[in-house]
Amino acid sequence: MQGSANMSNEDRRQYQRKPYVRGCETFGDSYRAGIEIQIDTAYARYGNEKAAEKPLLVGEKRGEYAGLLDAATAKFNNEMAAIEYQCTVGSESPEAIQKLIRETIDEMIQACEDFESKVVDRDVIRAARTSFREKTDWIFSKGYCVNRARVWPQGSQGDYKTLEIAYKNMPLSEGIGYHLDRVMLDLPLGHAVRARIRKLEAMLKDELLKRREPAILNIACGACRELVGIVPEIIDSGAKVVCIDNDNDALDYAQSRLANAGLHENIEFYKYNALRLFDYEIGMEDYGKQDIIYSVGLFDYLPSDFLVKTFSTLYKMLNSGGRFIPAFKDAQRYRSQYYHWLVDWDGFLQRKEEDFKKILADAGIPPSSIEEVRDETGIIVFYLVTK
Repeated sequence: MQGSANMSNEDRRQYQRKPYVRGCETFGDSYRAGIEIQIDTAYARYGNEKAAEKPLLVGEKRGEYAGLLDAATAKFNNEMAAIEYQCTVGSESPEAIQKLIRETIDEMIQACEDFESKVVDRDVIRAARTSFREKTDWIFSKGYCVNRARVWPQGSQGDYKTLEIAYKNMPLSEGIGYHLDRVMLDLPLGHAVRARIRKLEAMLKDELLKRREPAILNIACGACRELVGIVPEIIDSGAKVVCIDNDNDALDYAQSRLANAGLHENIEFYKYNALRLFDYEIGMEDYGKQDIIYSVGLFDYLPSDFLVKTFSTLYKMLNSGGRFIPAFKDAQRYRSQYYHWLVDWDGFLQRKEEDFKKILADAGIPPSSIEEVRDETGIIVFYLVTK
């Protein structure tokens, strides 16, 4: 590893600098992906304080739309109270309860979508989302998974513990909370994040079978679930895997998990702010040339102009024949309202296929070097970029 040969693994784990964000014109309002981004808005971590200060009702039409949303919310709360009673007395089967919950939530989400389509002001929409979550906290707080995605106890959206719950696909609550968690885990994006890991594991395994002693950089590694099933291939190929993340808990968890799986000599973990990879010289100094660079999840949270520069850097960091594997969520394949209203998970940006292609093109990556593949749900888009 260039520029760090005399630095121990533990030293690197504790190594931090300020986020490197020079050259990015805008970060939007909030990006909470377990990484440090210096922005001035008050809701960078906890969201919506400023939005909540703005009056919801501005003008007669907006008051009408807010009234419709309030009525839909009141109806939703009444129906959920009735469903909870049915759940408590056991008058309906678990399957029937989940069906009722899903239908009731879907009707509410349609009302939220209608409100968004009629009210253009983003601050007003954010305030309405916050108000809805406050009015429905009495019921959604009973689902551990749902509530976690509302309050984010680790301090950032998309933390590894929440994703691990989604990967395991197991509700952690009882009563009505169990059914709320089950419905949330069964949403299209819930299936997609599980399919994403399976697809990534298969792609990495294929790469390892074709290479000898590859250098691999795993950016925003989280719990490293995709590596557990390919430990034999990592060892047999002689790969050296470097996993970086800004979350100490995630790094500790991943290190313990992979050690238990038998991976010791072939992997290193560093506490590191991935935004530093915006700059080619810094990327080379810290990690040097790589044969495989990949990240899933992180890039959804970062603005396009920043990704253009970062992708250019990561592409240049590849050895000849190397692979860069970024992944995105295709916003045309799921309804964002589930994550913006039911829970407070709005950090990942709503981009579509043409946006991903433009980022790659603006990064100076030749079209002939890019292959697009999707996971089994069709929601997650991977790009296999060959140097």
